[in-house]
Amino acid sequence: MNSPVSQEELHAYADDRLPPQRRAEIQAWLQARPELQAEVDLWRAQNTRLHRSFDRVLDEPVPARLSEAVRRRRTRPQRLAAALGWLALGGVLGFVLRDAYQARTAPVQASLPRQAAIAHAVYAPEVRHPVEVGAEQENHLVGWLSKRLGAELKPPRLADAGFALVGGRLLPGESGPVAQFMYQDARGQRLTLYVRSDARDHRETAFRYAREGGIGVFYWLDGKFGYALSGELPKDELLKVATAVYKQLNP
Repeated sequence: MNSPVSQEELHAYADDRLPPQRRAEIQAWLQARPELQAEVDLWRAQNTRLHRSFDRVLDEPVPARLSEAVRRRRTRPQRLAAALGWLALGGVLGFVLRDAYQARTAPVQASLPRQAAIAHAVYAPEVRHPVEVGAEQENHLVGWLSKRLGAELKPPRLADAGFALVGGRLLPGESGPVAQFMYQDARGQRLTLYVRSDARDHRETAFRYAREGGIGVFYWLDGKFGYALSGELPKDELLKVATAVYKQLNP
């Protein structure tokens, strides 16, 4: 490497905006850093989905009523007003699309990681009643929680990461029901996936990380859902599991 890799260069690498030589250098550098490679892969997946959702807006024709209004207004002040209106409209669209495309910089609802961490702290230590419905009744659990949240839920399979589903429960959220799925590994360590369907911001966001009272939380929004994976694992280990969760929820 001729120079250190900055966060800006990692984003440029994910967006395919680097010269070939620098791109090759960073690609080799990432091979020794699988946790960063996983994060870059997530950025790319999110870029693909954002393009799929928003690129068509750029190809939409100007509405006929606006074109006609511009043609009818021929005086200089009116032309100026129309031009300013188009500039304002373009600014608004640019701002919206910029926020959507650069969703990795947008803040996720601040309460999501805190509520997820609280729920984890309450139920993860439970010995006899960690969940309402156990994994042996998974079909019933998924059907029940899907019905209450109003959308089909699919608890991720985390066997490759060493975690098995323990079960789940229904929790009260700020403005609706919340689902919590619990996982456990062979050492007895537990993770919980907190799923809420009342997200106020429907734009997709990249991973965010928070620590709440010693509990690590990776959280993100996707459509109307908010997800938060909580556990007392080191950040890099929790990121690997969160990456597996994200990929299964967004195949």
